[in-house]
Amino acid sequence: MSIMSWLAEQRITQAMNQGEFKDLAGKGKPLELEDTSQIPEDLRMSYKIMKNAGFIPEEMQLKGELLKLQDLIHACVTAGEKEKLKKTLTEKKLRFQMLMEQRGLSGSTAFLEYEQKMRDRLEDS
Repeated sequence: MSIMSWLAEQRITQAMNQGEFKDLAGKGKPLELEDTSQIPEDLRMSYKIMKNAGFIPEEMQLKGELLKLQDLIHACVTAGEKEKLKKTLTEKKLRFQMLMEQRGLSGSTAFLEYEQKMRDRLEDS
């Protein structure tokens, strides 16, 4: 055990003995662990920063909209409304493809793997 680990353990033990951990916020509640296993390692930090800032990348927002439109098309019974939704779906798909090409992500294997995992996850929801 290194000196730093030993020192940390000593301070934790001392704080426990003094009762400093008795009234912590969230005591008795389950931890909110974030599952980042679906995100490639090289993208995890930027994902976390964007998530904490409340920012959703446009391509992810578009992917969500594409899935919603597909669900609406499947549920739609009116032919006219279905055609409108299909047109909107096509426009959003084109916008998504343009974004991927502009950002150079259309050929990135890390992004394609991440995209497929996110697509599977969103479709299961």
